[in-house]
Amino acid sequence: MAQPYVPPPAEGPRARMRPLSLAAPFRWLDLGWKDLFSHPGIALFYGVSFFVMAQILALVFKHKPEYTLSMISGCLLVGPFLAMGLYEVSRRKEQGAVPDLGSSLTCWDKHIPSMAMLVLVLMVLELLWGRASLVVFAVFFNTGMPSTTGVLEAVFNPQNIEFVMVYLAVGGFFAALVYGLSVVSIPMILDRDTDAISAVLTSMRVVFSNMAVMLLWGFVLSVLVVGALWPWGLGIILVGPWLGHASWHAYRGSVEWEEGVQEAVTLGSSN
Repeated sequence: MAQPYVPPPAEGPRARMRPLSLAAPFRWLDLGWKDLFSHPGIALFYGVSFFVMAQILALVFKHKPEYTLSMISGCLLVGPFLAMGLYEVSRRKEQGAVPDLGSSLTCWDKHIPSMAMLVLVLMVLELLWGRASLVVFAVFFNTGMPSTTGVLEAVFNPQNIEFVMVYLAVGGFFAALVYGLSVVSIPMILDRDTDAISAVLTSMRVVFSNMAVMLLWGFVLSVLVVGALWPWGLGIILVGPWLGHASWHAYRGSVEWEEGVQEAVTLGSSN
């Protein structure tokens, strides 16, 4: 008689989602602010890097506005990986070690397989986002892509409310997807050297386990970034590293690890 299948016991720690209050995002910001001024030189380097990204985005909007949304997705792609160095600074500070710029710049080299897979996933989303953006423009502007002035006129013209709503809906969908997949996945890879799939699934679990808090966190991130970009983008030199450090604390505050080996669960059981 065939024996029922019993999965082998899990090896290593398991991630468990912490319950969060609506005050959690502001606590993460406070901790990130302290990390920022603990090592201002490192923060300045990354802040200038974010500033350069913002200037490139501004140039794209000025000369090729139809690619602005795809460039924003590119910033959402590059930004978290650049922020990985900031996560490393906060991680080392938390462990009592002395952070330095060199270690922050090379912290990804031990996690290349996982990072490469995550890059691939986000790259696909970026390409889809860019293509969807071009389709929206093509549908509503069949006479050709508008200039920068044309885009501004289209956005503020009440007659184009359908275009604005569709454009924002498409962009919001992809932005929410990228946010959900990456909100804690990259710091988790850095911290636990886990695979990309586990990191992405954990990131989505964090979002669905604390939906209101994570929506608030995403809103806070968006407001601070948009505010930092106006009018010349200089604010991103401060806000970029601040949010990088705060994002590390968002991961640490929302995920805890069960270090003991877990008891196996029989296939088909209700546990």
